[in-house]
Amino acid sequence: MPKFVALLRGVNVGGAKRVPMAQLRALLADLGYTEVSTLLNSGNAVFSAAKGTPASHAARIAAAIRARLKLEVPVIVRSAREFSALVAENPIPAREPEHSRFLVTFVQDTQELSDWASIAPQVVAPERFAVGRRAAYLLCANGILESRAWALLLKKAGGSTTTRNWATVLKLEALASARNP
Repeated sequence: MPKFVALLRGVNVGGAKRVPMAQLRALLADLGYTEVSTLLNSGNAVFSAAKGTPASHAARIAAAIRARLKLEVPVIVRSAREFSALVAENPIPAREPEHSRFLVTFVQDTQELSDWASIAPQVVAPERFAVGRRAAYLLCANGILESRAWALLLKKAGGSTTTRNWATVLKLEALASARNP
């Protein structure tokens, strides 16, 4: 059965949009998804579904969160295969100590990514920025708070995106690509 990765935007950050991961797992199971697991406390879930597209799963999950939890939460879903592909297409090598400063920004509609290419000429070394076919990649060499490129990306990206650091992306890929016992 195909696996999917769901990324919720802006949950459990500070005191806003609290979504306990146990509640998220239960919500996904109630929607009929199987093999549901979550990673960290920041709105990352992996699940299996017999049918449906990433976009249809994203819409169902967002609607369920709206109905049950009374929260507006953008949800981005990728198939496990798509998730592995975006990891493989990463054009910016990042050493393990940099994984927390290396960011991957996701969109549900990958056509939005073409607008972000205009950021690249404004990125100054040692920062690095690239737009792939499935995500945008940003290495904030001196930290996220010091990153001019991160500020530009936030301004350009808007509210329908979500970002994860490379360490989280790699953990999600491992979880999504794990074989059933």
